Amino acid sequence: MGASSGIGRAIAETFASRGVKIGVGARRVADLEMLKAKYPGMIECEAIDVTVPEAKTGLARLIEKMGGMDIYIHVSGIGGANPNLVVEQETKVTDTNVTGFARMISAAYNYFRHTGRDGRIAAITSVAGTRGIGDMAAYSASKCFCSAYLVALSQLAHKHGTKVSFTDIQPGWIRTPLLRKEKIYPLEMTLEHAVPLMLLAIAERRKVAVIDWRWRVIKSLWKRIPNPVWNRMSGFGF
Repeated sequence: MGASSGIGRAIAETFASRGVKIGVGARRVADLEMLKAKYPGMIECEAIDVTVPEAKTGLARLIEKMGGMDIYIHVSGIGGANPNLVVEQETKVTDTNVTGFARMISAAYNYFRHTGRDGRIAAITSVAGTRGIGDMAAYSASKCFCSAYLVALSQLAHKHGTKVSFTDIQPGWIRTPLLRKEKIYPLEMTLEHAVPLMLLAIAERRKVAVIDWRWRVIKSLWKRIPNPVWNRMSGFGF
């Protein structure tokens, strides 16, 4: 989900190029059709906007086209700095990263639960979800929600006896269309570097995977900073 560009497209192309049949969803269906044409017979696509209630119906149609689903990978997300807290920008982020995330992850979970299939749900969240970041309040808070939601569903799956496992993939900065072209970000990664690490985390069924090792160190340090000190910090390239 979210395969029209960036991380989502790179993941989709990696699977399709290796002979794995995939279903892709995004708002920009023209980009998906181009992807489908590039890998004949390997890709099914569906126009899906995660911010609208009809998105779960779109996922159901895509699953039907595929003849079933084994792994659901959620990449859809938006972000950006908003230090002036422009309300429209804040709510746009939460509509996609919180409401849209919950809508699609719960739909995928319910598919696996009701069909009784062994399932995998993997989601791209962010190391930004480790702490609230002032310049990116909605984004960092939304990614915290995503990670907590996956933990909650993992507990729920145990309660339901559902054979679903979860992987929370938390990358640092990756050069995608979401980043400002004119800016170089701290410890910025390329898709060529980051995507294989993400796919390895899914293959190894890891519960949480921070991409890459440098960001694991940073995440560990961030968690140890006392709140009074954190409140006086700024920057991080955000």
